[in-house]
Amino acid sequence: MTINTHSPITYTPIKTAIIGYGYSAKIFHLPFIRHLPEFDLVAISSSQHDAVSKDWPNAQLYVSPEALITQSDAELVIITAPNDVHFHLAKLALENDKHVILEKPFVTNSRDGETLIALGHAKQKLLSVFQNRRYDGDFLTVQKLIREERLGDIKVFEAHFDRFRPQVRQRWREQASDGGGILFDLGPHLIDQALQLFGMPQSITAQCRIVRDGGSTIDFFNLVLHYADKIAILHADMLSATPNRRFTIQGIKGTYQKFGLDPQESRLIAGLTPSQANWADEDASQYGHIYSEGETKVVVTERGGYQGYFQATANSILHGAAHPVTAEQALNGIKLIELALKSSELGRTLPVVDKS
Repeated sequence: MTINTHSPITYTPIKTAIIGYGYSAKIFHLPFIRHLPEFDLVAISSSQHDAVSKDWPNAQLYVSPEALITQSDAELVIITAPNDVHFHLAKLALENDKHVILEKPFVTNSRDGETLIALGHAKQKLLSVFQNRRYDGDFLTVQKLIREERLGDIKVFEAHFDRFRPQVRQRWREQASDGGGILFDLGPHLIDQALQLFGMPQSITAQCRIVRDGGSTIDFFNLVLHYADKIAILHADMLSATPNRRFTIQGIKGTYQKFGLDPQESRLIAGLTPSQANWADEDASQYGHIYSEGETKVVVTERGGYQGYFQATANSILHGAAHPVTAEQALNGIKLIELALKSSELGRTLPVVDKS
């Protein structure tokens, strides 16, 4: 995938608003809105009045997200609010003729997702979910290896998103709430990547647990997606102090293994901006390897770049192009999360009914 960092301005930039001024907004969205000429930030909804006024003096500040949606002239609304208000805010934005990007998860139940999709079609507005991990360099590498059949037929695909946070933090993501816990936080990333590679599975077996002392919401999950000719294992927990075993892919020609996480998040936290083409390149020390009989090969990680998501968004809104990350795809992920919860509760494998 080739990702351009600039494109010529031959249009009026998209008037963009963002709901929320927390970690997600400041790290994953605003650096790209600031950098890419296709967007013009016109409004922010947040209680952090002083910080917003200092950082974005030209943006209109709204106390409530509802006021921003109903009163601002924004064409695109990016929602980074807590998961349990995604449906309400996205519905209101679509009803007010705004294009909508939702932070993952899309919604907290599939029925709400179906309602939003129908409304988006009726209003002829973009409705997408910020699946930025499709633009991780390691995932782009995995896609390329599979596309080029470097590993032969894939038999076992395993993806991890592990952390070491033994103490429960007092924040909504780690507290009991509608859409709380890592199944809704990290699960959408892993599930979306698996569905991009292999499509919907035939069945699912899941373990979803609370394992930390004082925990009140899921902080461990292990999902097994069953396909006719392979399995995909998706795992995340909060007690892994070892290096993250990001991908292990076993094929009939060999095994690809990759440790560590894509560097973009840490670089954005450090204040790096996507102003150079190579800003997201992974260090050579983090490259993965292909192991085959008697041979080990280093695999250079493909160039990632979360700006690719925003450029696709601009292309969709300004030029009518199909967006690569659709709400329908995100809805499939929510349906698998619902099935995973049920599978874990019942302690058995459940069939997946694919109506897509």
